[in-house]
Amino acid sequence: MNHLPLIIKREYLTKVRNKSFVIMTVLSPLIMIALVTLVAYLSQINNDKVRHISILDESGLVYDKFTDEEFTKYTILGNMTLETAKTVVKASDAYGLLYISAFDKPESITNGIKFYSQESPSISVISDLETAIESRLTDLNLIEKEVDISLIKSSTIDITVNQENFDGERTSTLDSFVKLIFGGASGYLLFMFIIIYGNMIMRSVIEEKTSRIIEVIISSVKPMQLMLGKIIGTSLAGVTQFVIWIVLGAVLFTSVSLIFDIDLSQIQTPQKELLQQSLSDSDINTQVELAMAAIQRLPLVNLIIAFFMFFIGGYLLYSSLYAAIGAAVDSETDTQQFMFPILMPLVLSVYVGFFTVIEDPHGTISTLFSFIPLTSPVVMLMRIPFGVPIWQQIVSLIILIITFILAVWFAAKIYKVGILMYGKKASYRELLKWMKY
Repeated sequence: MNHLPLIIKREYLTKVRNKSFVIMTVLSPLIMIALVTLVAYLSQINNDKVRHISILDESGLVYDKFTDEEFTKYTILGNMTLETAKTVVKASDAYGLLYISAFDKPESITNGIKFYSQESPSISVISDLETAIESRLTDLNLIEKEVDISLIKSSTIDITVNQENFDGERTSTLDSFVKLIFGGASGYLLFMFIIIYGNMIMRSVIEEKTSRIIEVIISSVKPMQLMLGKIIGTSLAGVTQFVIWIVLGAVLFTSVSLIFDIDLSQIQTPQKELLQQSLSDSDINTQVELAMAAIQRLPLVNLIIAFFMFFIGGYLLYSSLYAAIGAAVDSETDTQQFMFPILMPLVLSVYVGFFTVIEDPHGTISTLFSFIPLTSPVVMLMRIPFGVPIWQQIVSLIILIITFILAVWFAAKIYKVGILMYGKKASYRELLKWMKY
């Protein structure tokens, strides 16, 4: 009799009714939104602060380069000594004092520019000051060397290599970045899902083995059915938890913004301002259009289908290995010797994906690791946006499925013996012996 549906139902209900599962399902998005809200609130307070910077320019050649911005105001100090200026600024609520000494030649002022403040200044503030001063001194240096600045600017030519495939379809360098984002997100999501819920399956097996409930269950259920039911049931519980996190997180995110009037986008205000400034440039607008076109050119149907197939296949493969580890040990502290060989190819696949696929998605290394079953779920998902032939995807998926079946058989053999072994720490030699039973 096939007990698999009953085992899946039992495992699923046991997980979702568990108090710790319910608490973490509700508490995790609450904690995450609370942290994001706190950071956004603090960022909002920090960004609303207006910085007043005093400038003492003894050269009289640089001060006019500084113009007031929304959160940065400049005050030009008149004829006074540096010591007097420091005393005046220190007594006020100014953010700091920028001192520019007199100079004969622009290149001689390297050590003649200093910023005085009561506390350590913001890196972005110093960077803005340096950019403004460098721009003015560079112009002065060119003028002193009798170089026509306008001629240099008018002679500058920006080159963008237009890209097209042999079918005449236009592409751009942004295509690679867009593809990397899609592929990287898919691979990283699978990596995190395996780490989180693979450990959940392993702990579930250890708990049942410790309580010895498994001795009763195993008398009427085949080990392979029991293990498959546990893997599938726990996976469904994990998907349920993941969906609840997304829905609850979205609701909380919107509620916090509306009720407390906190702009959660403030957490990225500097990048946001930079983006707004960049969008005013027609060249940037062109790049944005190219990026949108790159997204439209992605093989979305292929990506979606492949994502589900490799995601499920990769997760089931690693879950069976996690279940085997749980059956081989008596406590979580004994799992460390078996975890490294499993995690190593998983971590390796992420490194290969991010450091090799982006550089050469169709190279030998990328292609090889996209066929190795322990790395293919991550690497192949990162390669597909760059255009992988369907036959390669099918072959890789078939190898993954065959490996999963073999892993289930291997894990069931360990499961059959390991769940009844108590008080003896398993070793790799012991596992090989269990395979013969």
